[in-house]
Amino acid sequence: MLSDSLNRVVDIFRDEEPFTFECGQTFDGIDVAFETYGTLNKDKSNAVLVCHALTGGANVAGDASYPDAVINKSNMLAAVNGSLSGWWQTLIGPGKLFDTSKYFIISSNILGSCYGSSGPLSINPETEKKFGIEFPQVTVRDMVKAQYRLMKHLAVDNLQTIIGGSLGGMQALEWAACYPVFVKSIIPVATTTRHSDWSIGLNHLARQAIIDDPQWQSGDYKDQPKKGLSLARKIGMISYRTDINFNNKFYNQRKFEGNSFFDEDNIFQVESYLNYQGEKLVERFDANSFLNISRAMDLHDLSRERGEMEDVLKSIKCKTLCIGIDTDILYPAHEQKTIAKNIPNAVYKEIESEAGHDAFLIEFEQMSKFIKPFLEGL
Repeated sequence: MLSDSLNRVVDIFRDEEPFTFECGQTFDGIDVAFETYGTLNKDKSNAVLVCHALTGGANVAGDASYPDAVINKSNMLAAVNGSLSGWWQTLIGPGKLFDTSKYFIISSNILGSCYGSSGPLSINPETEKKFGIEFPQVTVRDMVKAQYRLMKHLAVDNLQTIIGGSLGGMQALEWAACYPVFVKSIIPVATTTRHSDWSIGLNHLARQAIIDDPQWQSGDYKDQPKKGLSLARKIGMISYRTDINFNNKFYNQRKFEGNSFFDEDNIFQVESYLNYQGEKLVERFDANSFLNISRAMDLHDLSRERGEMEDVLKSIKCKTLCIGIDTDILYPAHEQKTIAKNIPNAVYKEIESEAGHDAFLIEFEQMSKFIKPFLEGL
């Protein structure tokens, strides 16, 4: 475990109870990597769960440094030890929106990922090798089920709010449907109740890039399929931003001004940016985890086995703050408006930004303006 000035604790919960995935496979137990910030109060009324997106992890604030005791529980963390910064650290900490002197913040790495929780990099006890592509296909409900078990382990019996963007928002919605008594409020941001064909198509292209890389080796690779995973990230980055954002950022500029106009090495700045983003992901994320989690997003459907979507949303009784982004092409604002329209106790707010889907990781001032009064009204 690790504690620092954020009152941050890092650990891995080893749940030894059998865990049955929705696909039907059962494990004797699972690992859930998690971090907490702040302290649970005496009446256990200040717990907040933060849910991460596709390639995120539990490190929402501070740097992702792990003590040897935690790394020894999961060697997945060794590769990224100290190399990542908290992805929402502008919002979480003493005196910030989620004030760690007031709230007990919890964040966990989702099942299927590669930052300490059970996933493709976990060792299969039957073969003593990594599961790889043989790891069970997870669903958002599986992720939420694992988080629920973590809450019980932490002696948390209710959540003041659950917040998450993108895939994190899908988890927040599933929480409200799966464990309604447990949840006082949710804040789904830039998300959806069911993956659109547009989003599924984009994920298909990203997965195909990985699968078509000869280095993927049918999922049994020793070295990352770098070209495929990098291309998958590049495809994603285009959908996370907007044409206006790219045009204003790169201005159709070349990397080496003054070089020959036809020099193949004189790439455009946008090409250089996408190459950089692809290379960064290859260094920190597992290709099989990408395949599994992106498929889980495609399989996400809040209404599955529950009835009509409108009725499912109307059955959610907790207070809800839906936040959309006016330029989001991945999960357009109209999807958030529909969610807010059908949940009885919901309000809708909209971020204005040229950054597109990624605005929930950028526009912190607007996020705070919407979320602060919502929290104060709980």
